[in-house]
Amino acid sequence: MGRDLGPTAFVLSGGASLGAIQVGMLQALYERGIEPDFVVGASAGALNGAYIAARSQTVETAAELAEVWIGLRRGKVFPMNPLTGLFGFAGLRRNLVPDSGLRSLIERHLRVERLEDLPIPLHVVTTDVLTGAELRLSQGPLVDAVLASAAIPGVLPSIEWDGRALIDGGVANNTPISHAVELGAAQIYVLPTGQTCELDAPPRGALGMALHAINVLVHRRLVDDTMRYRDAAELIVLPPPCPVRVQPMDFGQAKLLIDEAFEESRYFLDHAREQPVGAVA
Repeated sequence: MGRDLGPTAFVLSGGASLGAIQVGMLQALYERGIEPDFVVGASAGALNGAYIAARSQTVETAAELAEVWIGLRRGKVFPMNPLTGLFGFAGLRRNLVPDSGLRSLIERHLRVERLEDLPIPLHVVTTDVLTGAELRLSQGPLVDAVLASAAIPGVLPSIEWDGRALIDGGVANNTPISHAVELGAAQIYVLPTGQTCELDAPPRGALGMALHAINVLVHRRLVDDTMRYRDAAELIVLPPPCPVRVQPMDFGQAKLLIDEAFEESRYFLDHAREQPVGAVA
């Protein structure tokens, strides 16, 4: 595929429930013996990245991650607390949902306590609330780092990290290709979650609306960065299923997303030489 020297990175984007798409992509990559030397993730991509970085890079690992996603429901990830929501709308709290559900999910499936202890190096991207700058976390408490990267603004609470308040990395850089380049990757497999197609009706609820808006905003950055860094490393952007009509808050369609992404990625990887480098589906 061109460059053979230098490390290979997996870059996993955010996308809430659409993060299930990355599981199908991982299945196809592992099936072909493609493994990362390090992983960079933001938001849902940080969650998936932490899972695979703690385990062997095999089809079995992807299958286990698939079972986690298939078993998820919105109430587990975003447990609604009427009092927290009321305080949020009243301006007495900065979040509508507690992070207890997501924290419990992360703690249940991670095997190490610190980023630097992972078998595969993991770098998660977050956003500084005060400055708006993106911050890459490569050392420190793993659960807090992943929670910070996945802290959807206004929905989940920010995470305190060395005196800084951190939120969802997707706000500043949803598909952190630039960080993989900075870290010296020569070959970068980009695992996007795509964007939802044109809607027939507005998303239901405040959470659905917030996530859909973020999803639309960040897609442009992926297209721009793919063009910007195509000469800095070999970029292989796996195509997400198209059309994607599952909303980012719908956790009941994981199997469908995984299966569709797996088939799309298998075909793409087996015919990758026919695709233009940096193409975004």
